[in-house]
Amino acid sequence: MPTDTLLTYLFVPGDRPERFAKAMASGADRVIIDLEDAVAPASKAAARSIIAEWLQSNRDQVDKVLIRINDAATAWHAGDLAWAQAVQARCVMLPKCEAADQVAAVLACLPPRASVVPLIESARGLVAVHDIANATGVTRLAFGSLDYMVDMAVDSGSLALDYAATQIAVASRAAGLASPIAGVTPDLDPARVTADMRQAKSLGFGAKMCIHPTQLAAVLAALAPTAAEVAWAERVIQAWAASGSGAIQLDGKMVDRPVVLKAERIMLLASRP
Repeated sequence: MPTDTLLTYLFVPGDRPERFAKAMASGADRVIIDLEDAVAPASKAAARSIIAEWLQSNRDQVDKVLIRINDAATAWHAGDLAWAQAVQARCVMLPKCEAADQVAAVLACLPPRASVVPLIESARGLVAVHDIANATGVTRLAFGSLDYMVDMAVDSGSLALDYAATQIAVASRAAGLASPIAGVTPDLDPARVTADMRQAKSLGFGAKMCIHPTQLAAVLAALAPTAAEVAWAERVIQAWAASGSGAIQLDGKMVDRPVVLKAERIMLLASRP
């Protein structure tokens, strides 16, 4: 599945193996098995062992999994990197990423063709976001909006969040990455989740991290193309195919390759269950 059609990323605590199967069967595009915030300090070593055993027993599902390790400033980071190397983790989410060399250090511990999803969660991370987005191995950026609020001492209604989100989306686009992943909504109310995703979508985001399976449908509802968008996309693709190549006019507007790519993505999203 192309990265830009991955819409939902569901967290599951790394020390709760009884929840892994439910998360994998939830319909989420990707499952983030967490070694960071969801795992108490005393349980981190046990969580590594639990996850390693699960990965060994579920090799057919590992491509759907991201492992969120602890950030570079913590006492657990070095151990997480050694562990990631030992289990040959294929995709790692790096929290509180603040420099491209942090991405490189993680990638050096992973197997060939592995990837990193940096979480931008601080002012330092935002300042370095273009370098981070262009780092080798990065497939997508994610916005840790809750931690960013703490770092900036702002509340959920602050324009500082929109500013940061826009910078992350611009950096992603400039680096040729898929649109970034929006932060979690602590509220499980579907209306709140949908509203948050629609706001993030208006700022250039195309996916969302979730903390509960019930949030998945609300995210998909916010990202689903409207009937009018699907009808427009169908006409663009048909007109483009009939023209052969080059820019064309449709409804008095120029249609070139970027517009066609947008139409194709709409049709991909419309084809999802």
